[in-house]
Order: sequence, then structure tokens, then C-alpha cells
Amino acid sequence: MGKAKANAGPLARRPDNSAFKQQRLPAWSPMLTAQTVLPFFYGMAIVCVLLGVWLLVTVQNTHELKVDYTHAGSCDKCFEKRKDRANANQSCNCTVVFNIENTFKGDVFFYYGLINFHQNLRQYMDSRDDGQMIGRNKNLKNPSYYCEPFIKDKNGLPIAPCGAVANSMFNDSFTLMYHSAAGSRVVPLFRKGITWYTDKNVKFRNPQVENKTLTLAQVFEGTGQPLYWQKPVYDLDPWDRNNNGFINEDLIVWMREAAFPNFKKLYGVLNRAIEPFTDGLPAGNYSVLISYNFPVEYFQGRKEVVLSTVSWFGGQNNFLPVAYLVTGCLILLLAVILTAVWWKFGKNGRNMKE
Repeated sequence: MGKAKANAGPLARRPDNSAFKQQRLPAWSPMLTAQTVLPFFYGMAIVCVLLGVWLLVTVQNTHELKVDYTHAGSCDKCFEKRKDRANANQSCNCTVVFNIENTFKGDVFFYYGLINFHQNLRQYMDSRDDGQMIGRNKNLKNPSYYCEPFIKDKNGLPIAPCGAVANSMFNDSFTLMYHSAAGSRVVPLFRKGITWYTDKNVKFRNPQVENKTLTLAQVFEGTGQPLYWQKPVYDLDPWDRNNNGFINEDLIVWMREAAFPNFKKLYGVLNRAIEPFTDGLPAGNYSVLISYNFPVEYFQGRKEVVLSTVSWFGGQNNFLPVAYLVTGCLILLLAVILTAVWWKFGKNGRNMKE
């Protein structure tokens, strides 16, 4: 016979008779009266409205210009040309003219934008090999199955970089021109330093080999380029040999998928060391020369270039200021209604039944 357990019986599971377990600890129970609640409502309304006005003024001090070039200007012929996939390897250049009415002061950022391009689809986002992009030699010629069907080219060579994200990389290029009384000149743009630091220095690396004398082309020997690319990954930037391979900045910017179907990605930043752009982009006539390569008619999309200045709050986005203003107005309206109800029915307890 086993020994009977102590405290057996119906009271064995009863909590200890302590202040904590019996919930006898001292507590503060605020009395929510009109005198305490209504000032809080009015204070929150004032804070939200003031924040909304401040952010709205900040946003309005930034400038943004969008130029849709899908089939604008002379790009109409390129748009028609890209409808036929047989013309994919044929170059097409066009020009779009536009005007800047007010000077864009300070740093000016040049973006390209896509409309109705869904980079946020799960299968699309998964179609990549991060091990390959980080420079692992075993992944270079043995890409992940996630890259299917963009894993091998028509010759059976492993694709580098593999996957749908890299295969659909945006490949239009731009030259911004400024036209003044003194003549036309190219607007200088910084094409380096447009990526996140962690992307450039951590998440994207070229394969490392023991033989340091090998060229990048030799490192990628035995791999094929993505199906819709015009150049191999080791020759994306013929003017800067250090901007090729998986650390090409345009590739890195594209590989960071957008969360929404309408998005813009950074292409360059104004070089303000050269006259007359030291203060920003002066008002006047401009044109952008476009190497038109990326087709959009297959997904009913559109393309645009975006010129924008930024503030401490970011670019021109009215969502947060409007959200603060609407919230503040709703709180103020609710506070006024509660004040009227309290004044009519609750003040000093009149008109209140027991």
C-alpha cells in the first residue's frame, strides 16, 4: 500500500491564502468622470490636429514630378516595338520633354516607377536563391529549386542570378538633359550609393575564389545569364568594373521587392557639385533620353520617371498628415458631443434618475 499524499481531497487545488493569489493587492481604480475624460479628449484632438498640420506643411515643402513615358513623346514607337517579342534584342531609344515650373531645391532623387507590376506575389518573391546572391560557390552552379523555371538556360547552364525576380529586372536606362539659354547639358547623377548599406555589404556578394587573378567573367564561367537579360551579370556596368556581378547596385535595388503594385525605385541622385545644379534642379525645360527595353503591355502596366526632393519626413506622401487631421477632427467631434450630453443630462446630477 502506498503512502497517502498530503493535502489530498477537494481542497488540494485551492490557491494559497496570500494577497497576490487571493487578489487582495492594493489597486488604483480611476473614476472616469466628465471632468477627467473630457479634457483628455480635447487634449488628444489638439495634439493630433497640430501634428497633422505640421506634417502637412513639411510634406508640402517637398517637390515631386512624375512623367509617364509609357508611350509619350517619341516613346510610342518603342512601345509598339516591344509588343513583339521577336524585337526583344533590338535597341530602341526615345525622348520625352517636360518642364519644371519651380526650382527643386536641395538634394534631388531620380526614380523610375512601375504601375501594376505585382512584385508582392508570393511565388514571385520566393523565386530567388539568396545563397547564390550572397556569393556561396556551391549555390552558383547549383541554384535552389525555388528558382524554377528560371534555373537553367536553353543550353542547360545554371542561371546566375536565377529566379523570376532577377529575370524580370528593370533594364531601361536614362539620361536627363537640362535646356537653358546657354545651351543643353547633361544633368549629372550619382549612380553609386543608391542601395541600403546592409544590402551592398552583407546580403549581396560576388563568389569568392582562391585564385585572386581570375576576372569576374572567369568566376562566372559555366553559368548562363537570365533569359530576358541583354548582358551577363558580370558585365552589367561596362564603365565601372567594381559595379558588376551580384553587387551591381541596379540589381540590388531591383531585388528588394516592393510591397505594392505601384512603386518607384531609386535610379540616381543629383550631383550638386556642378553648376548650375549646386542649389538643386533649376526651373526650366528638361528632356529625358530613354533606352526603352522593359515591356509593360503584357501586364497592362505603365512606366514613369519621378523627380523628387525629400525632407526629414521623407518624400511627398500625404497619408500620415491626413490621417492625423482626420483622427483629430473625429476626436474633437466626439468630445463636443460628449460635452453637450454631459451639460444637458449629467451636470450636477440634474435630469438624472436614480
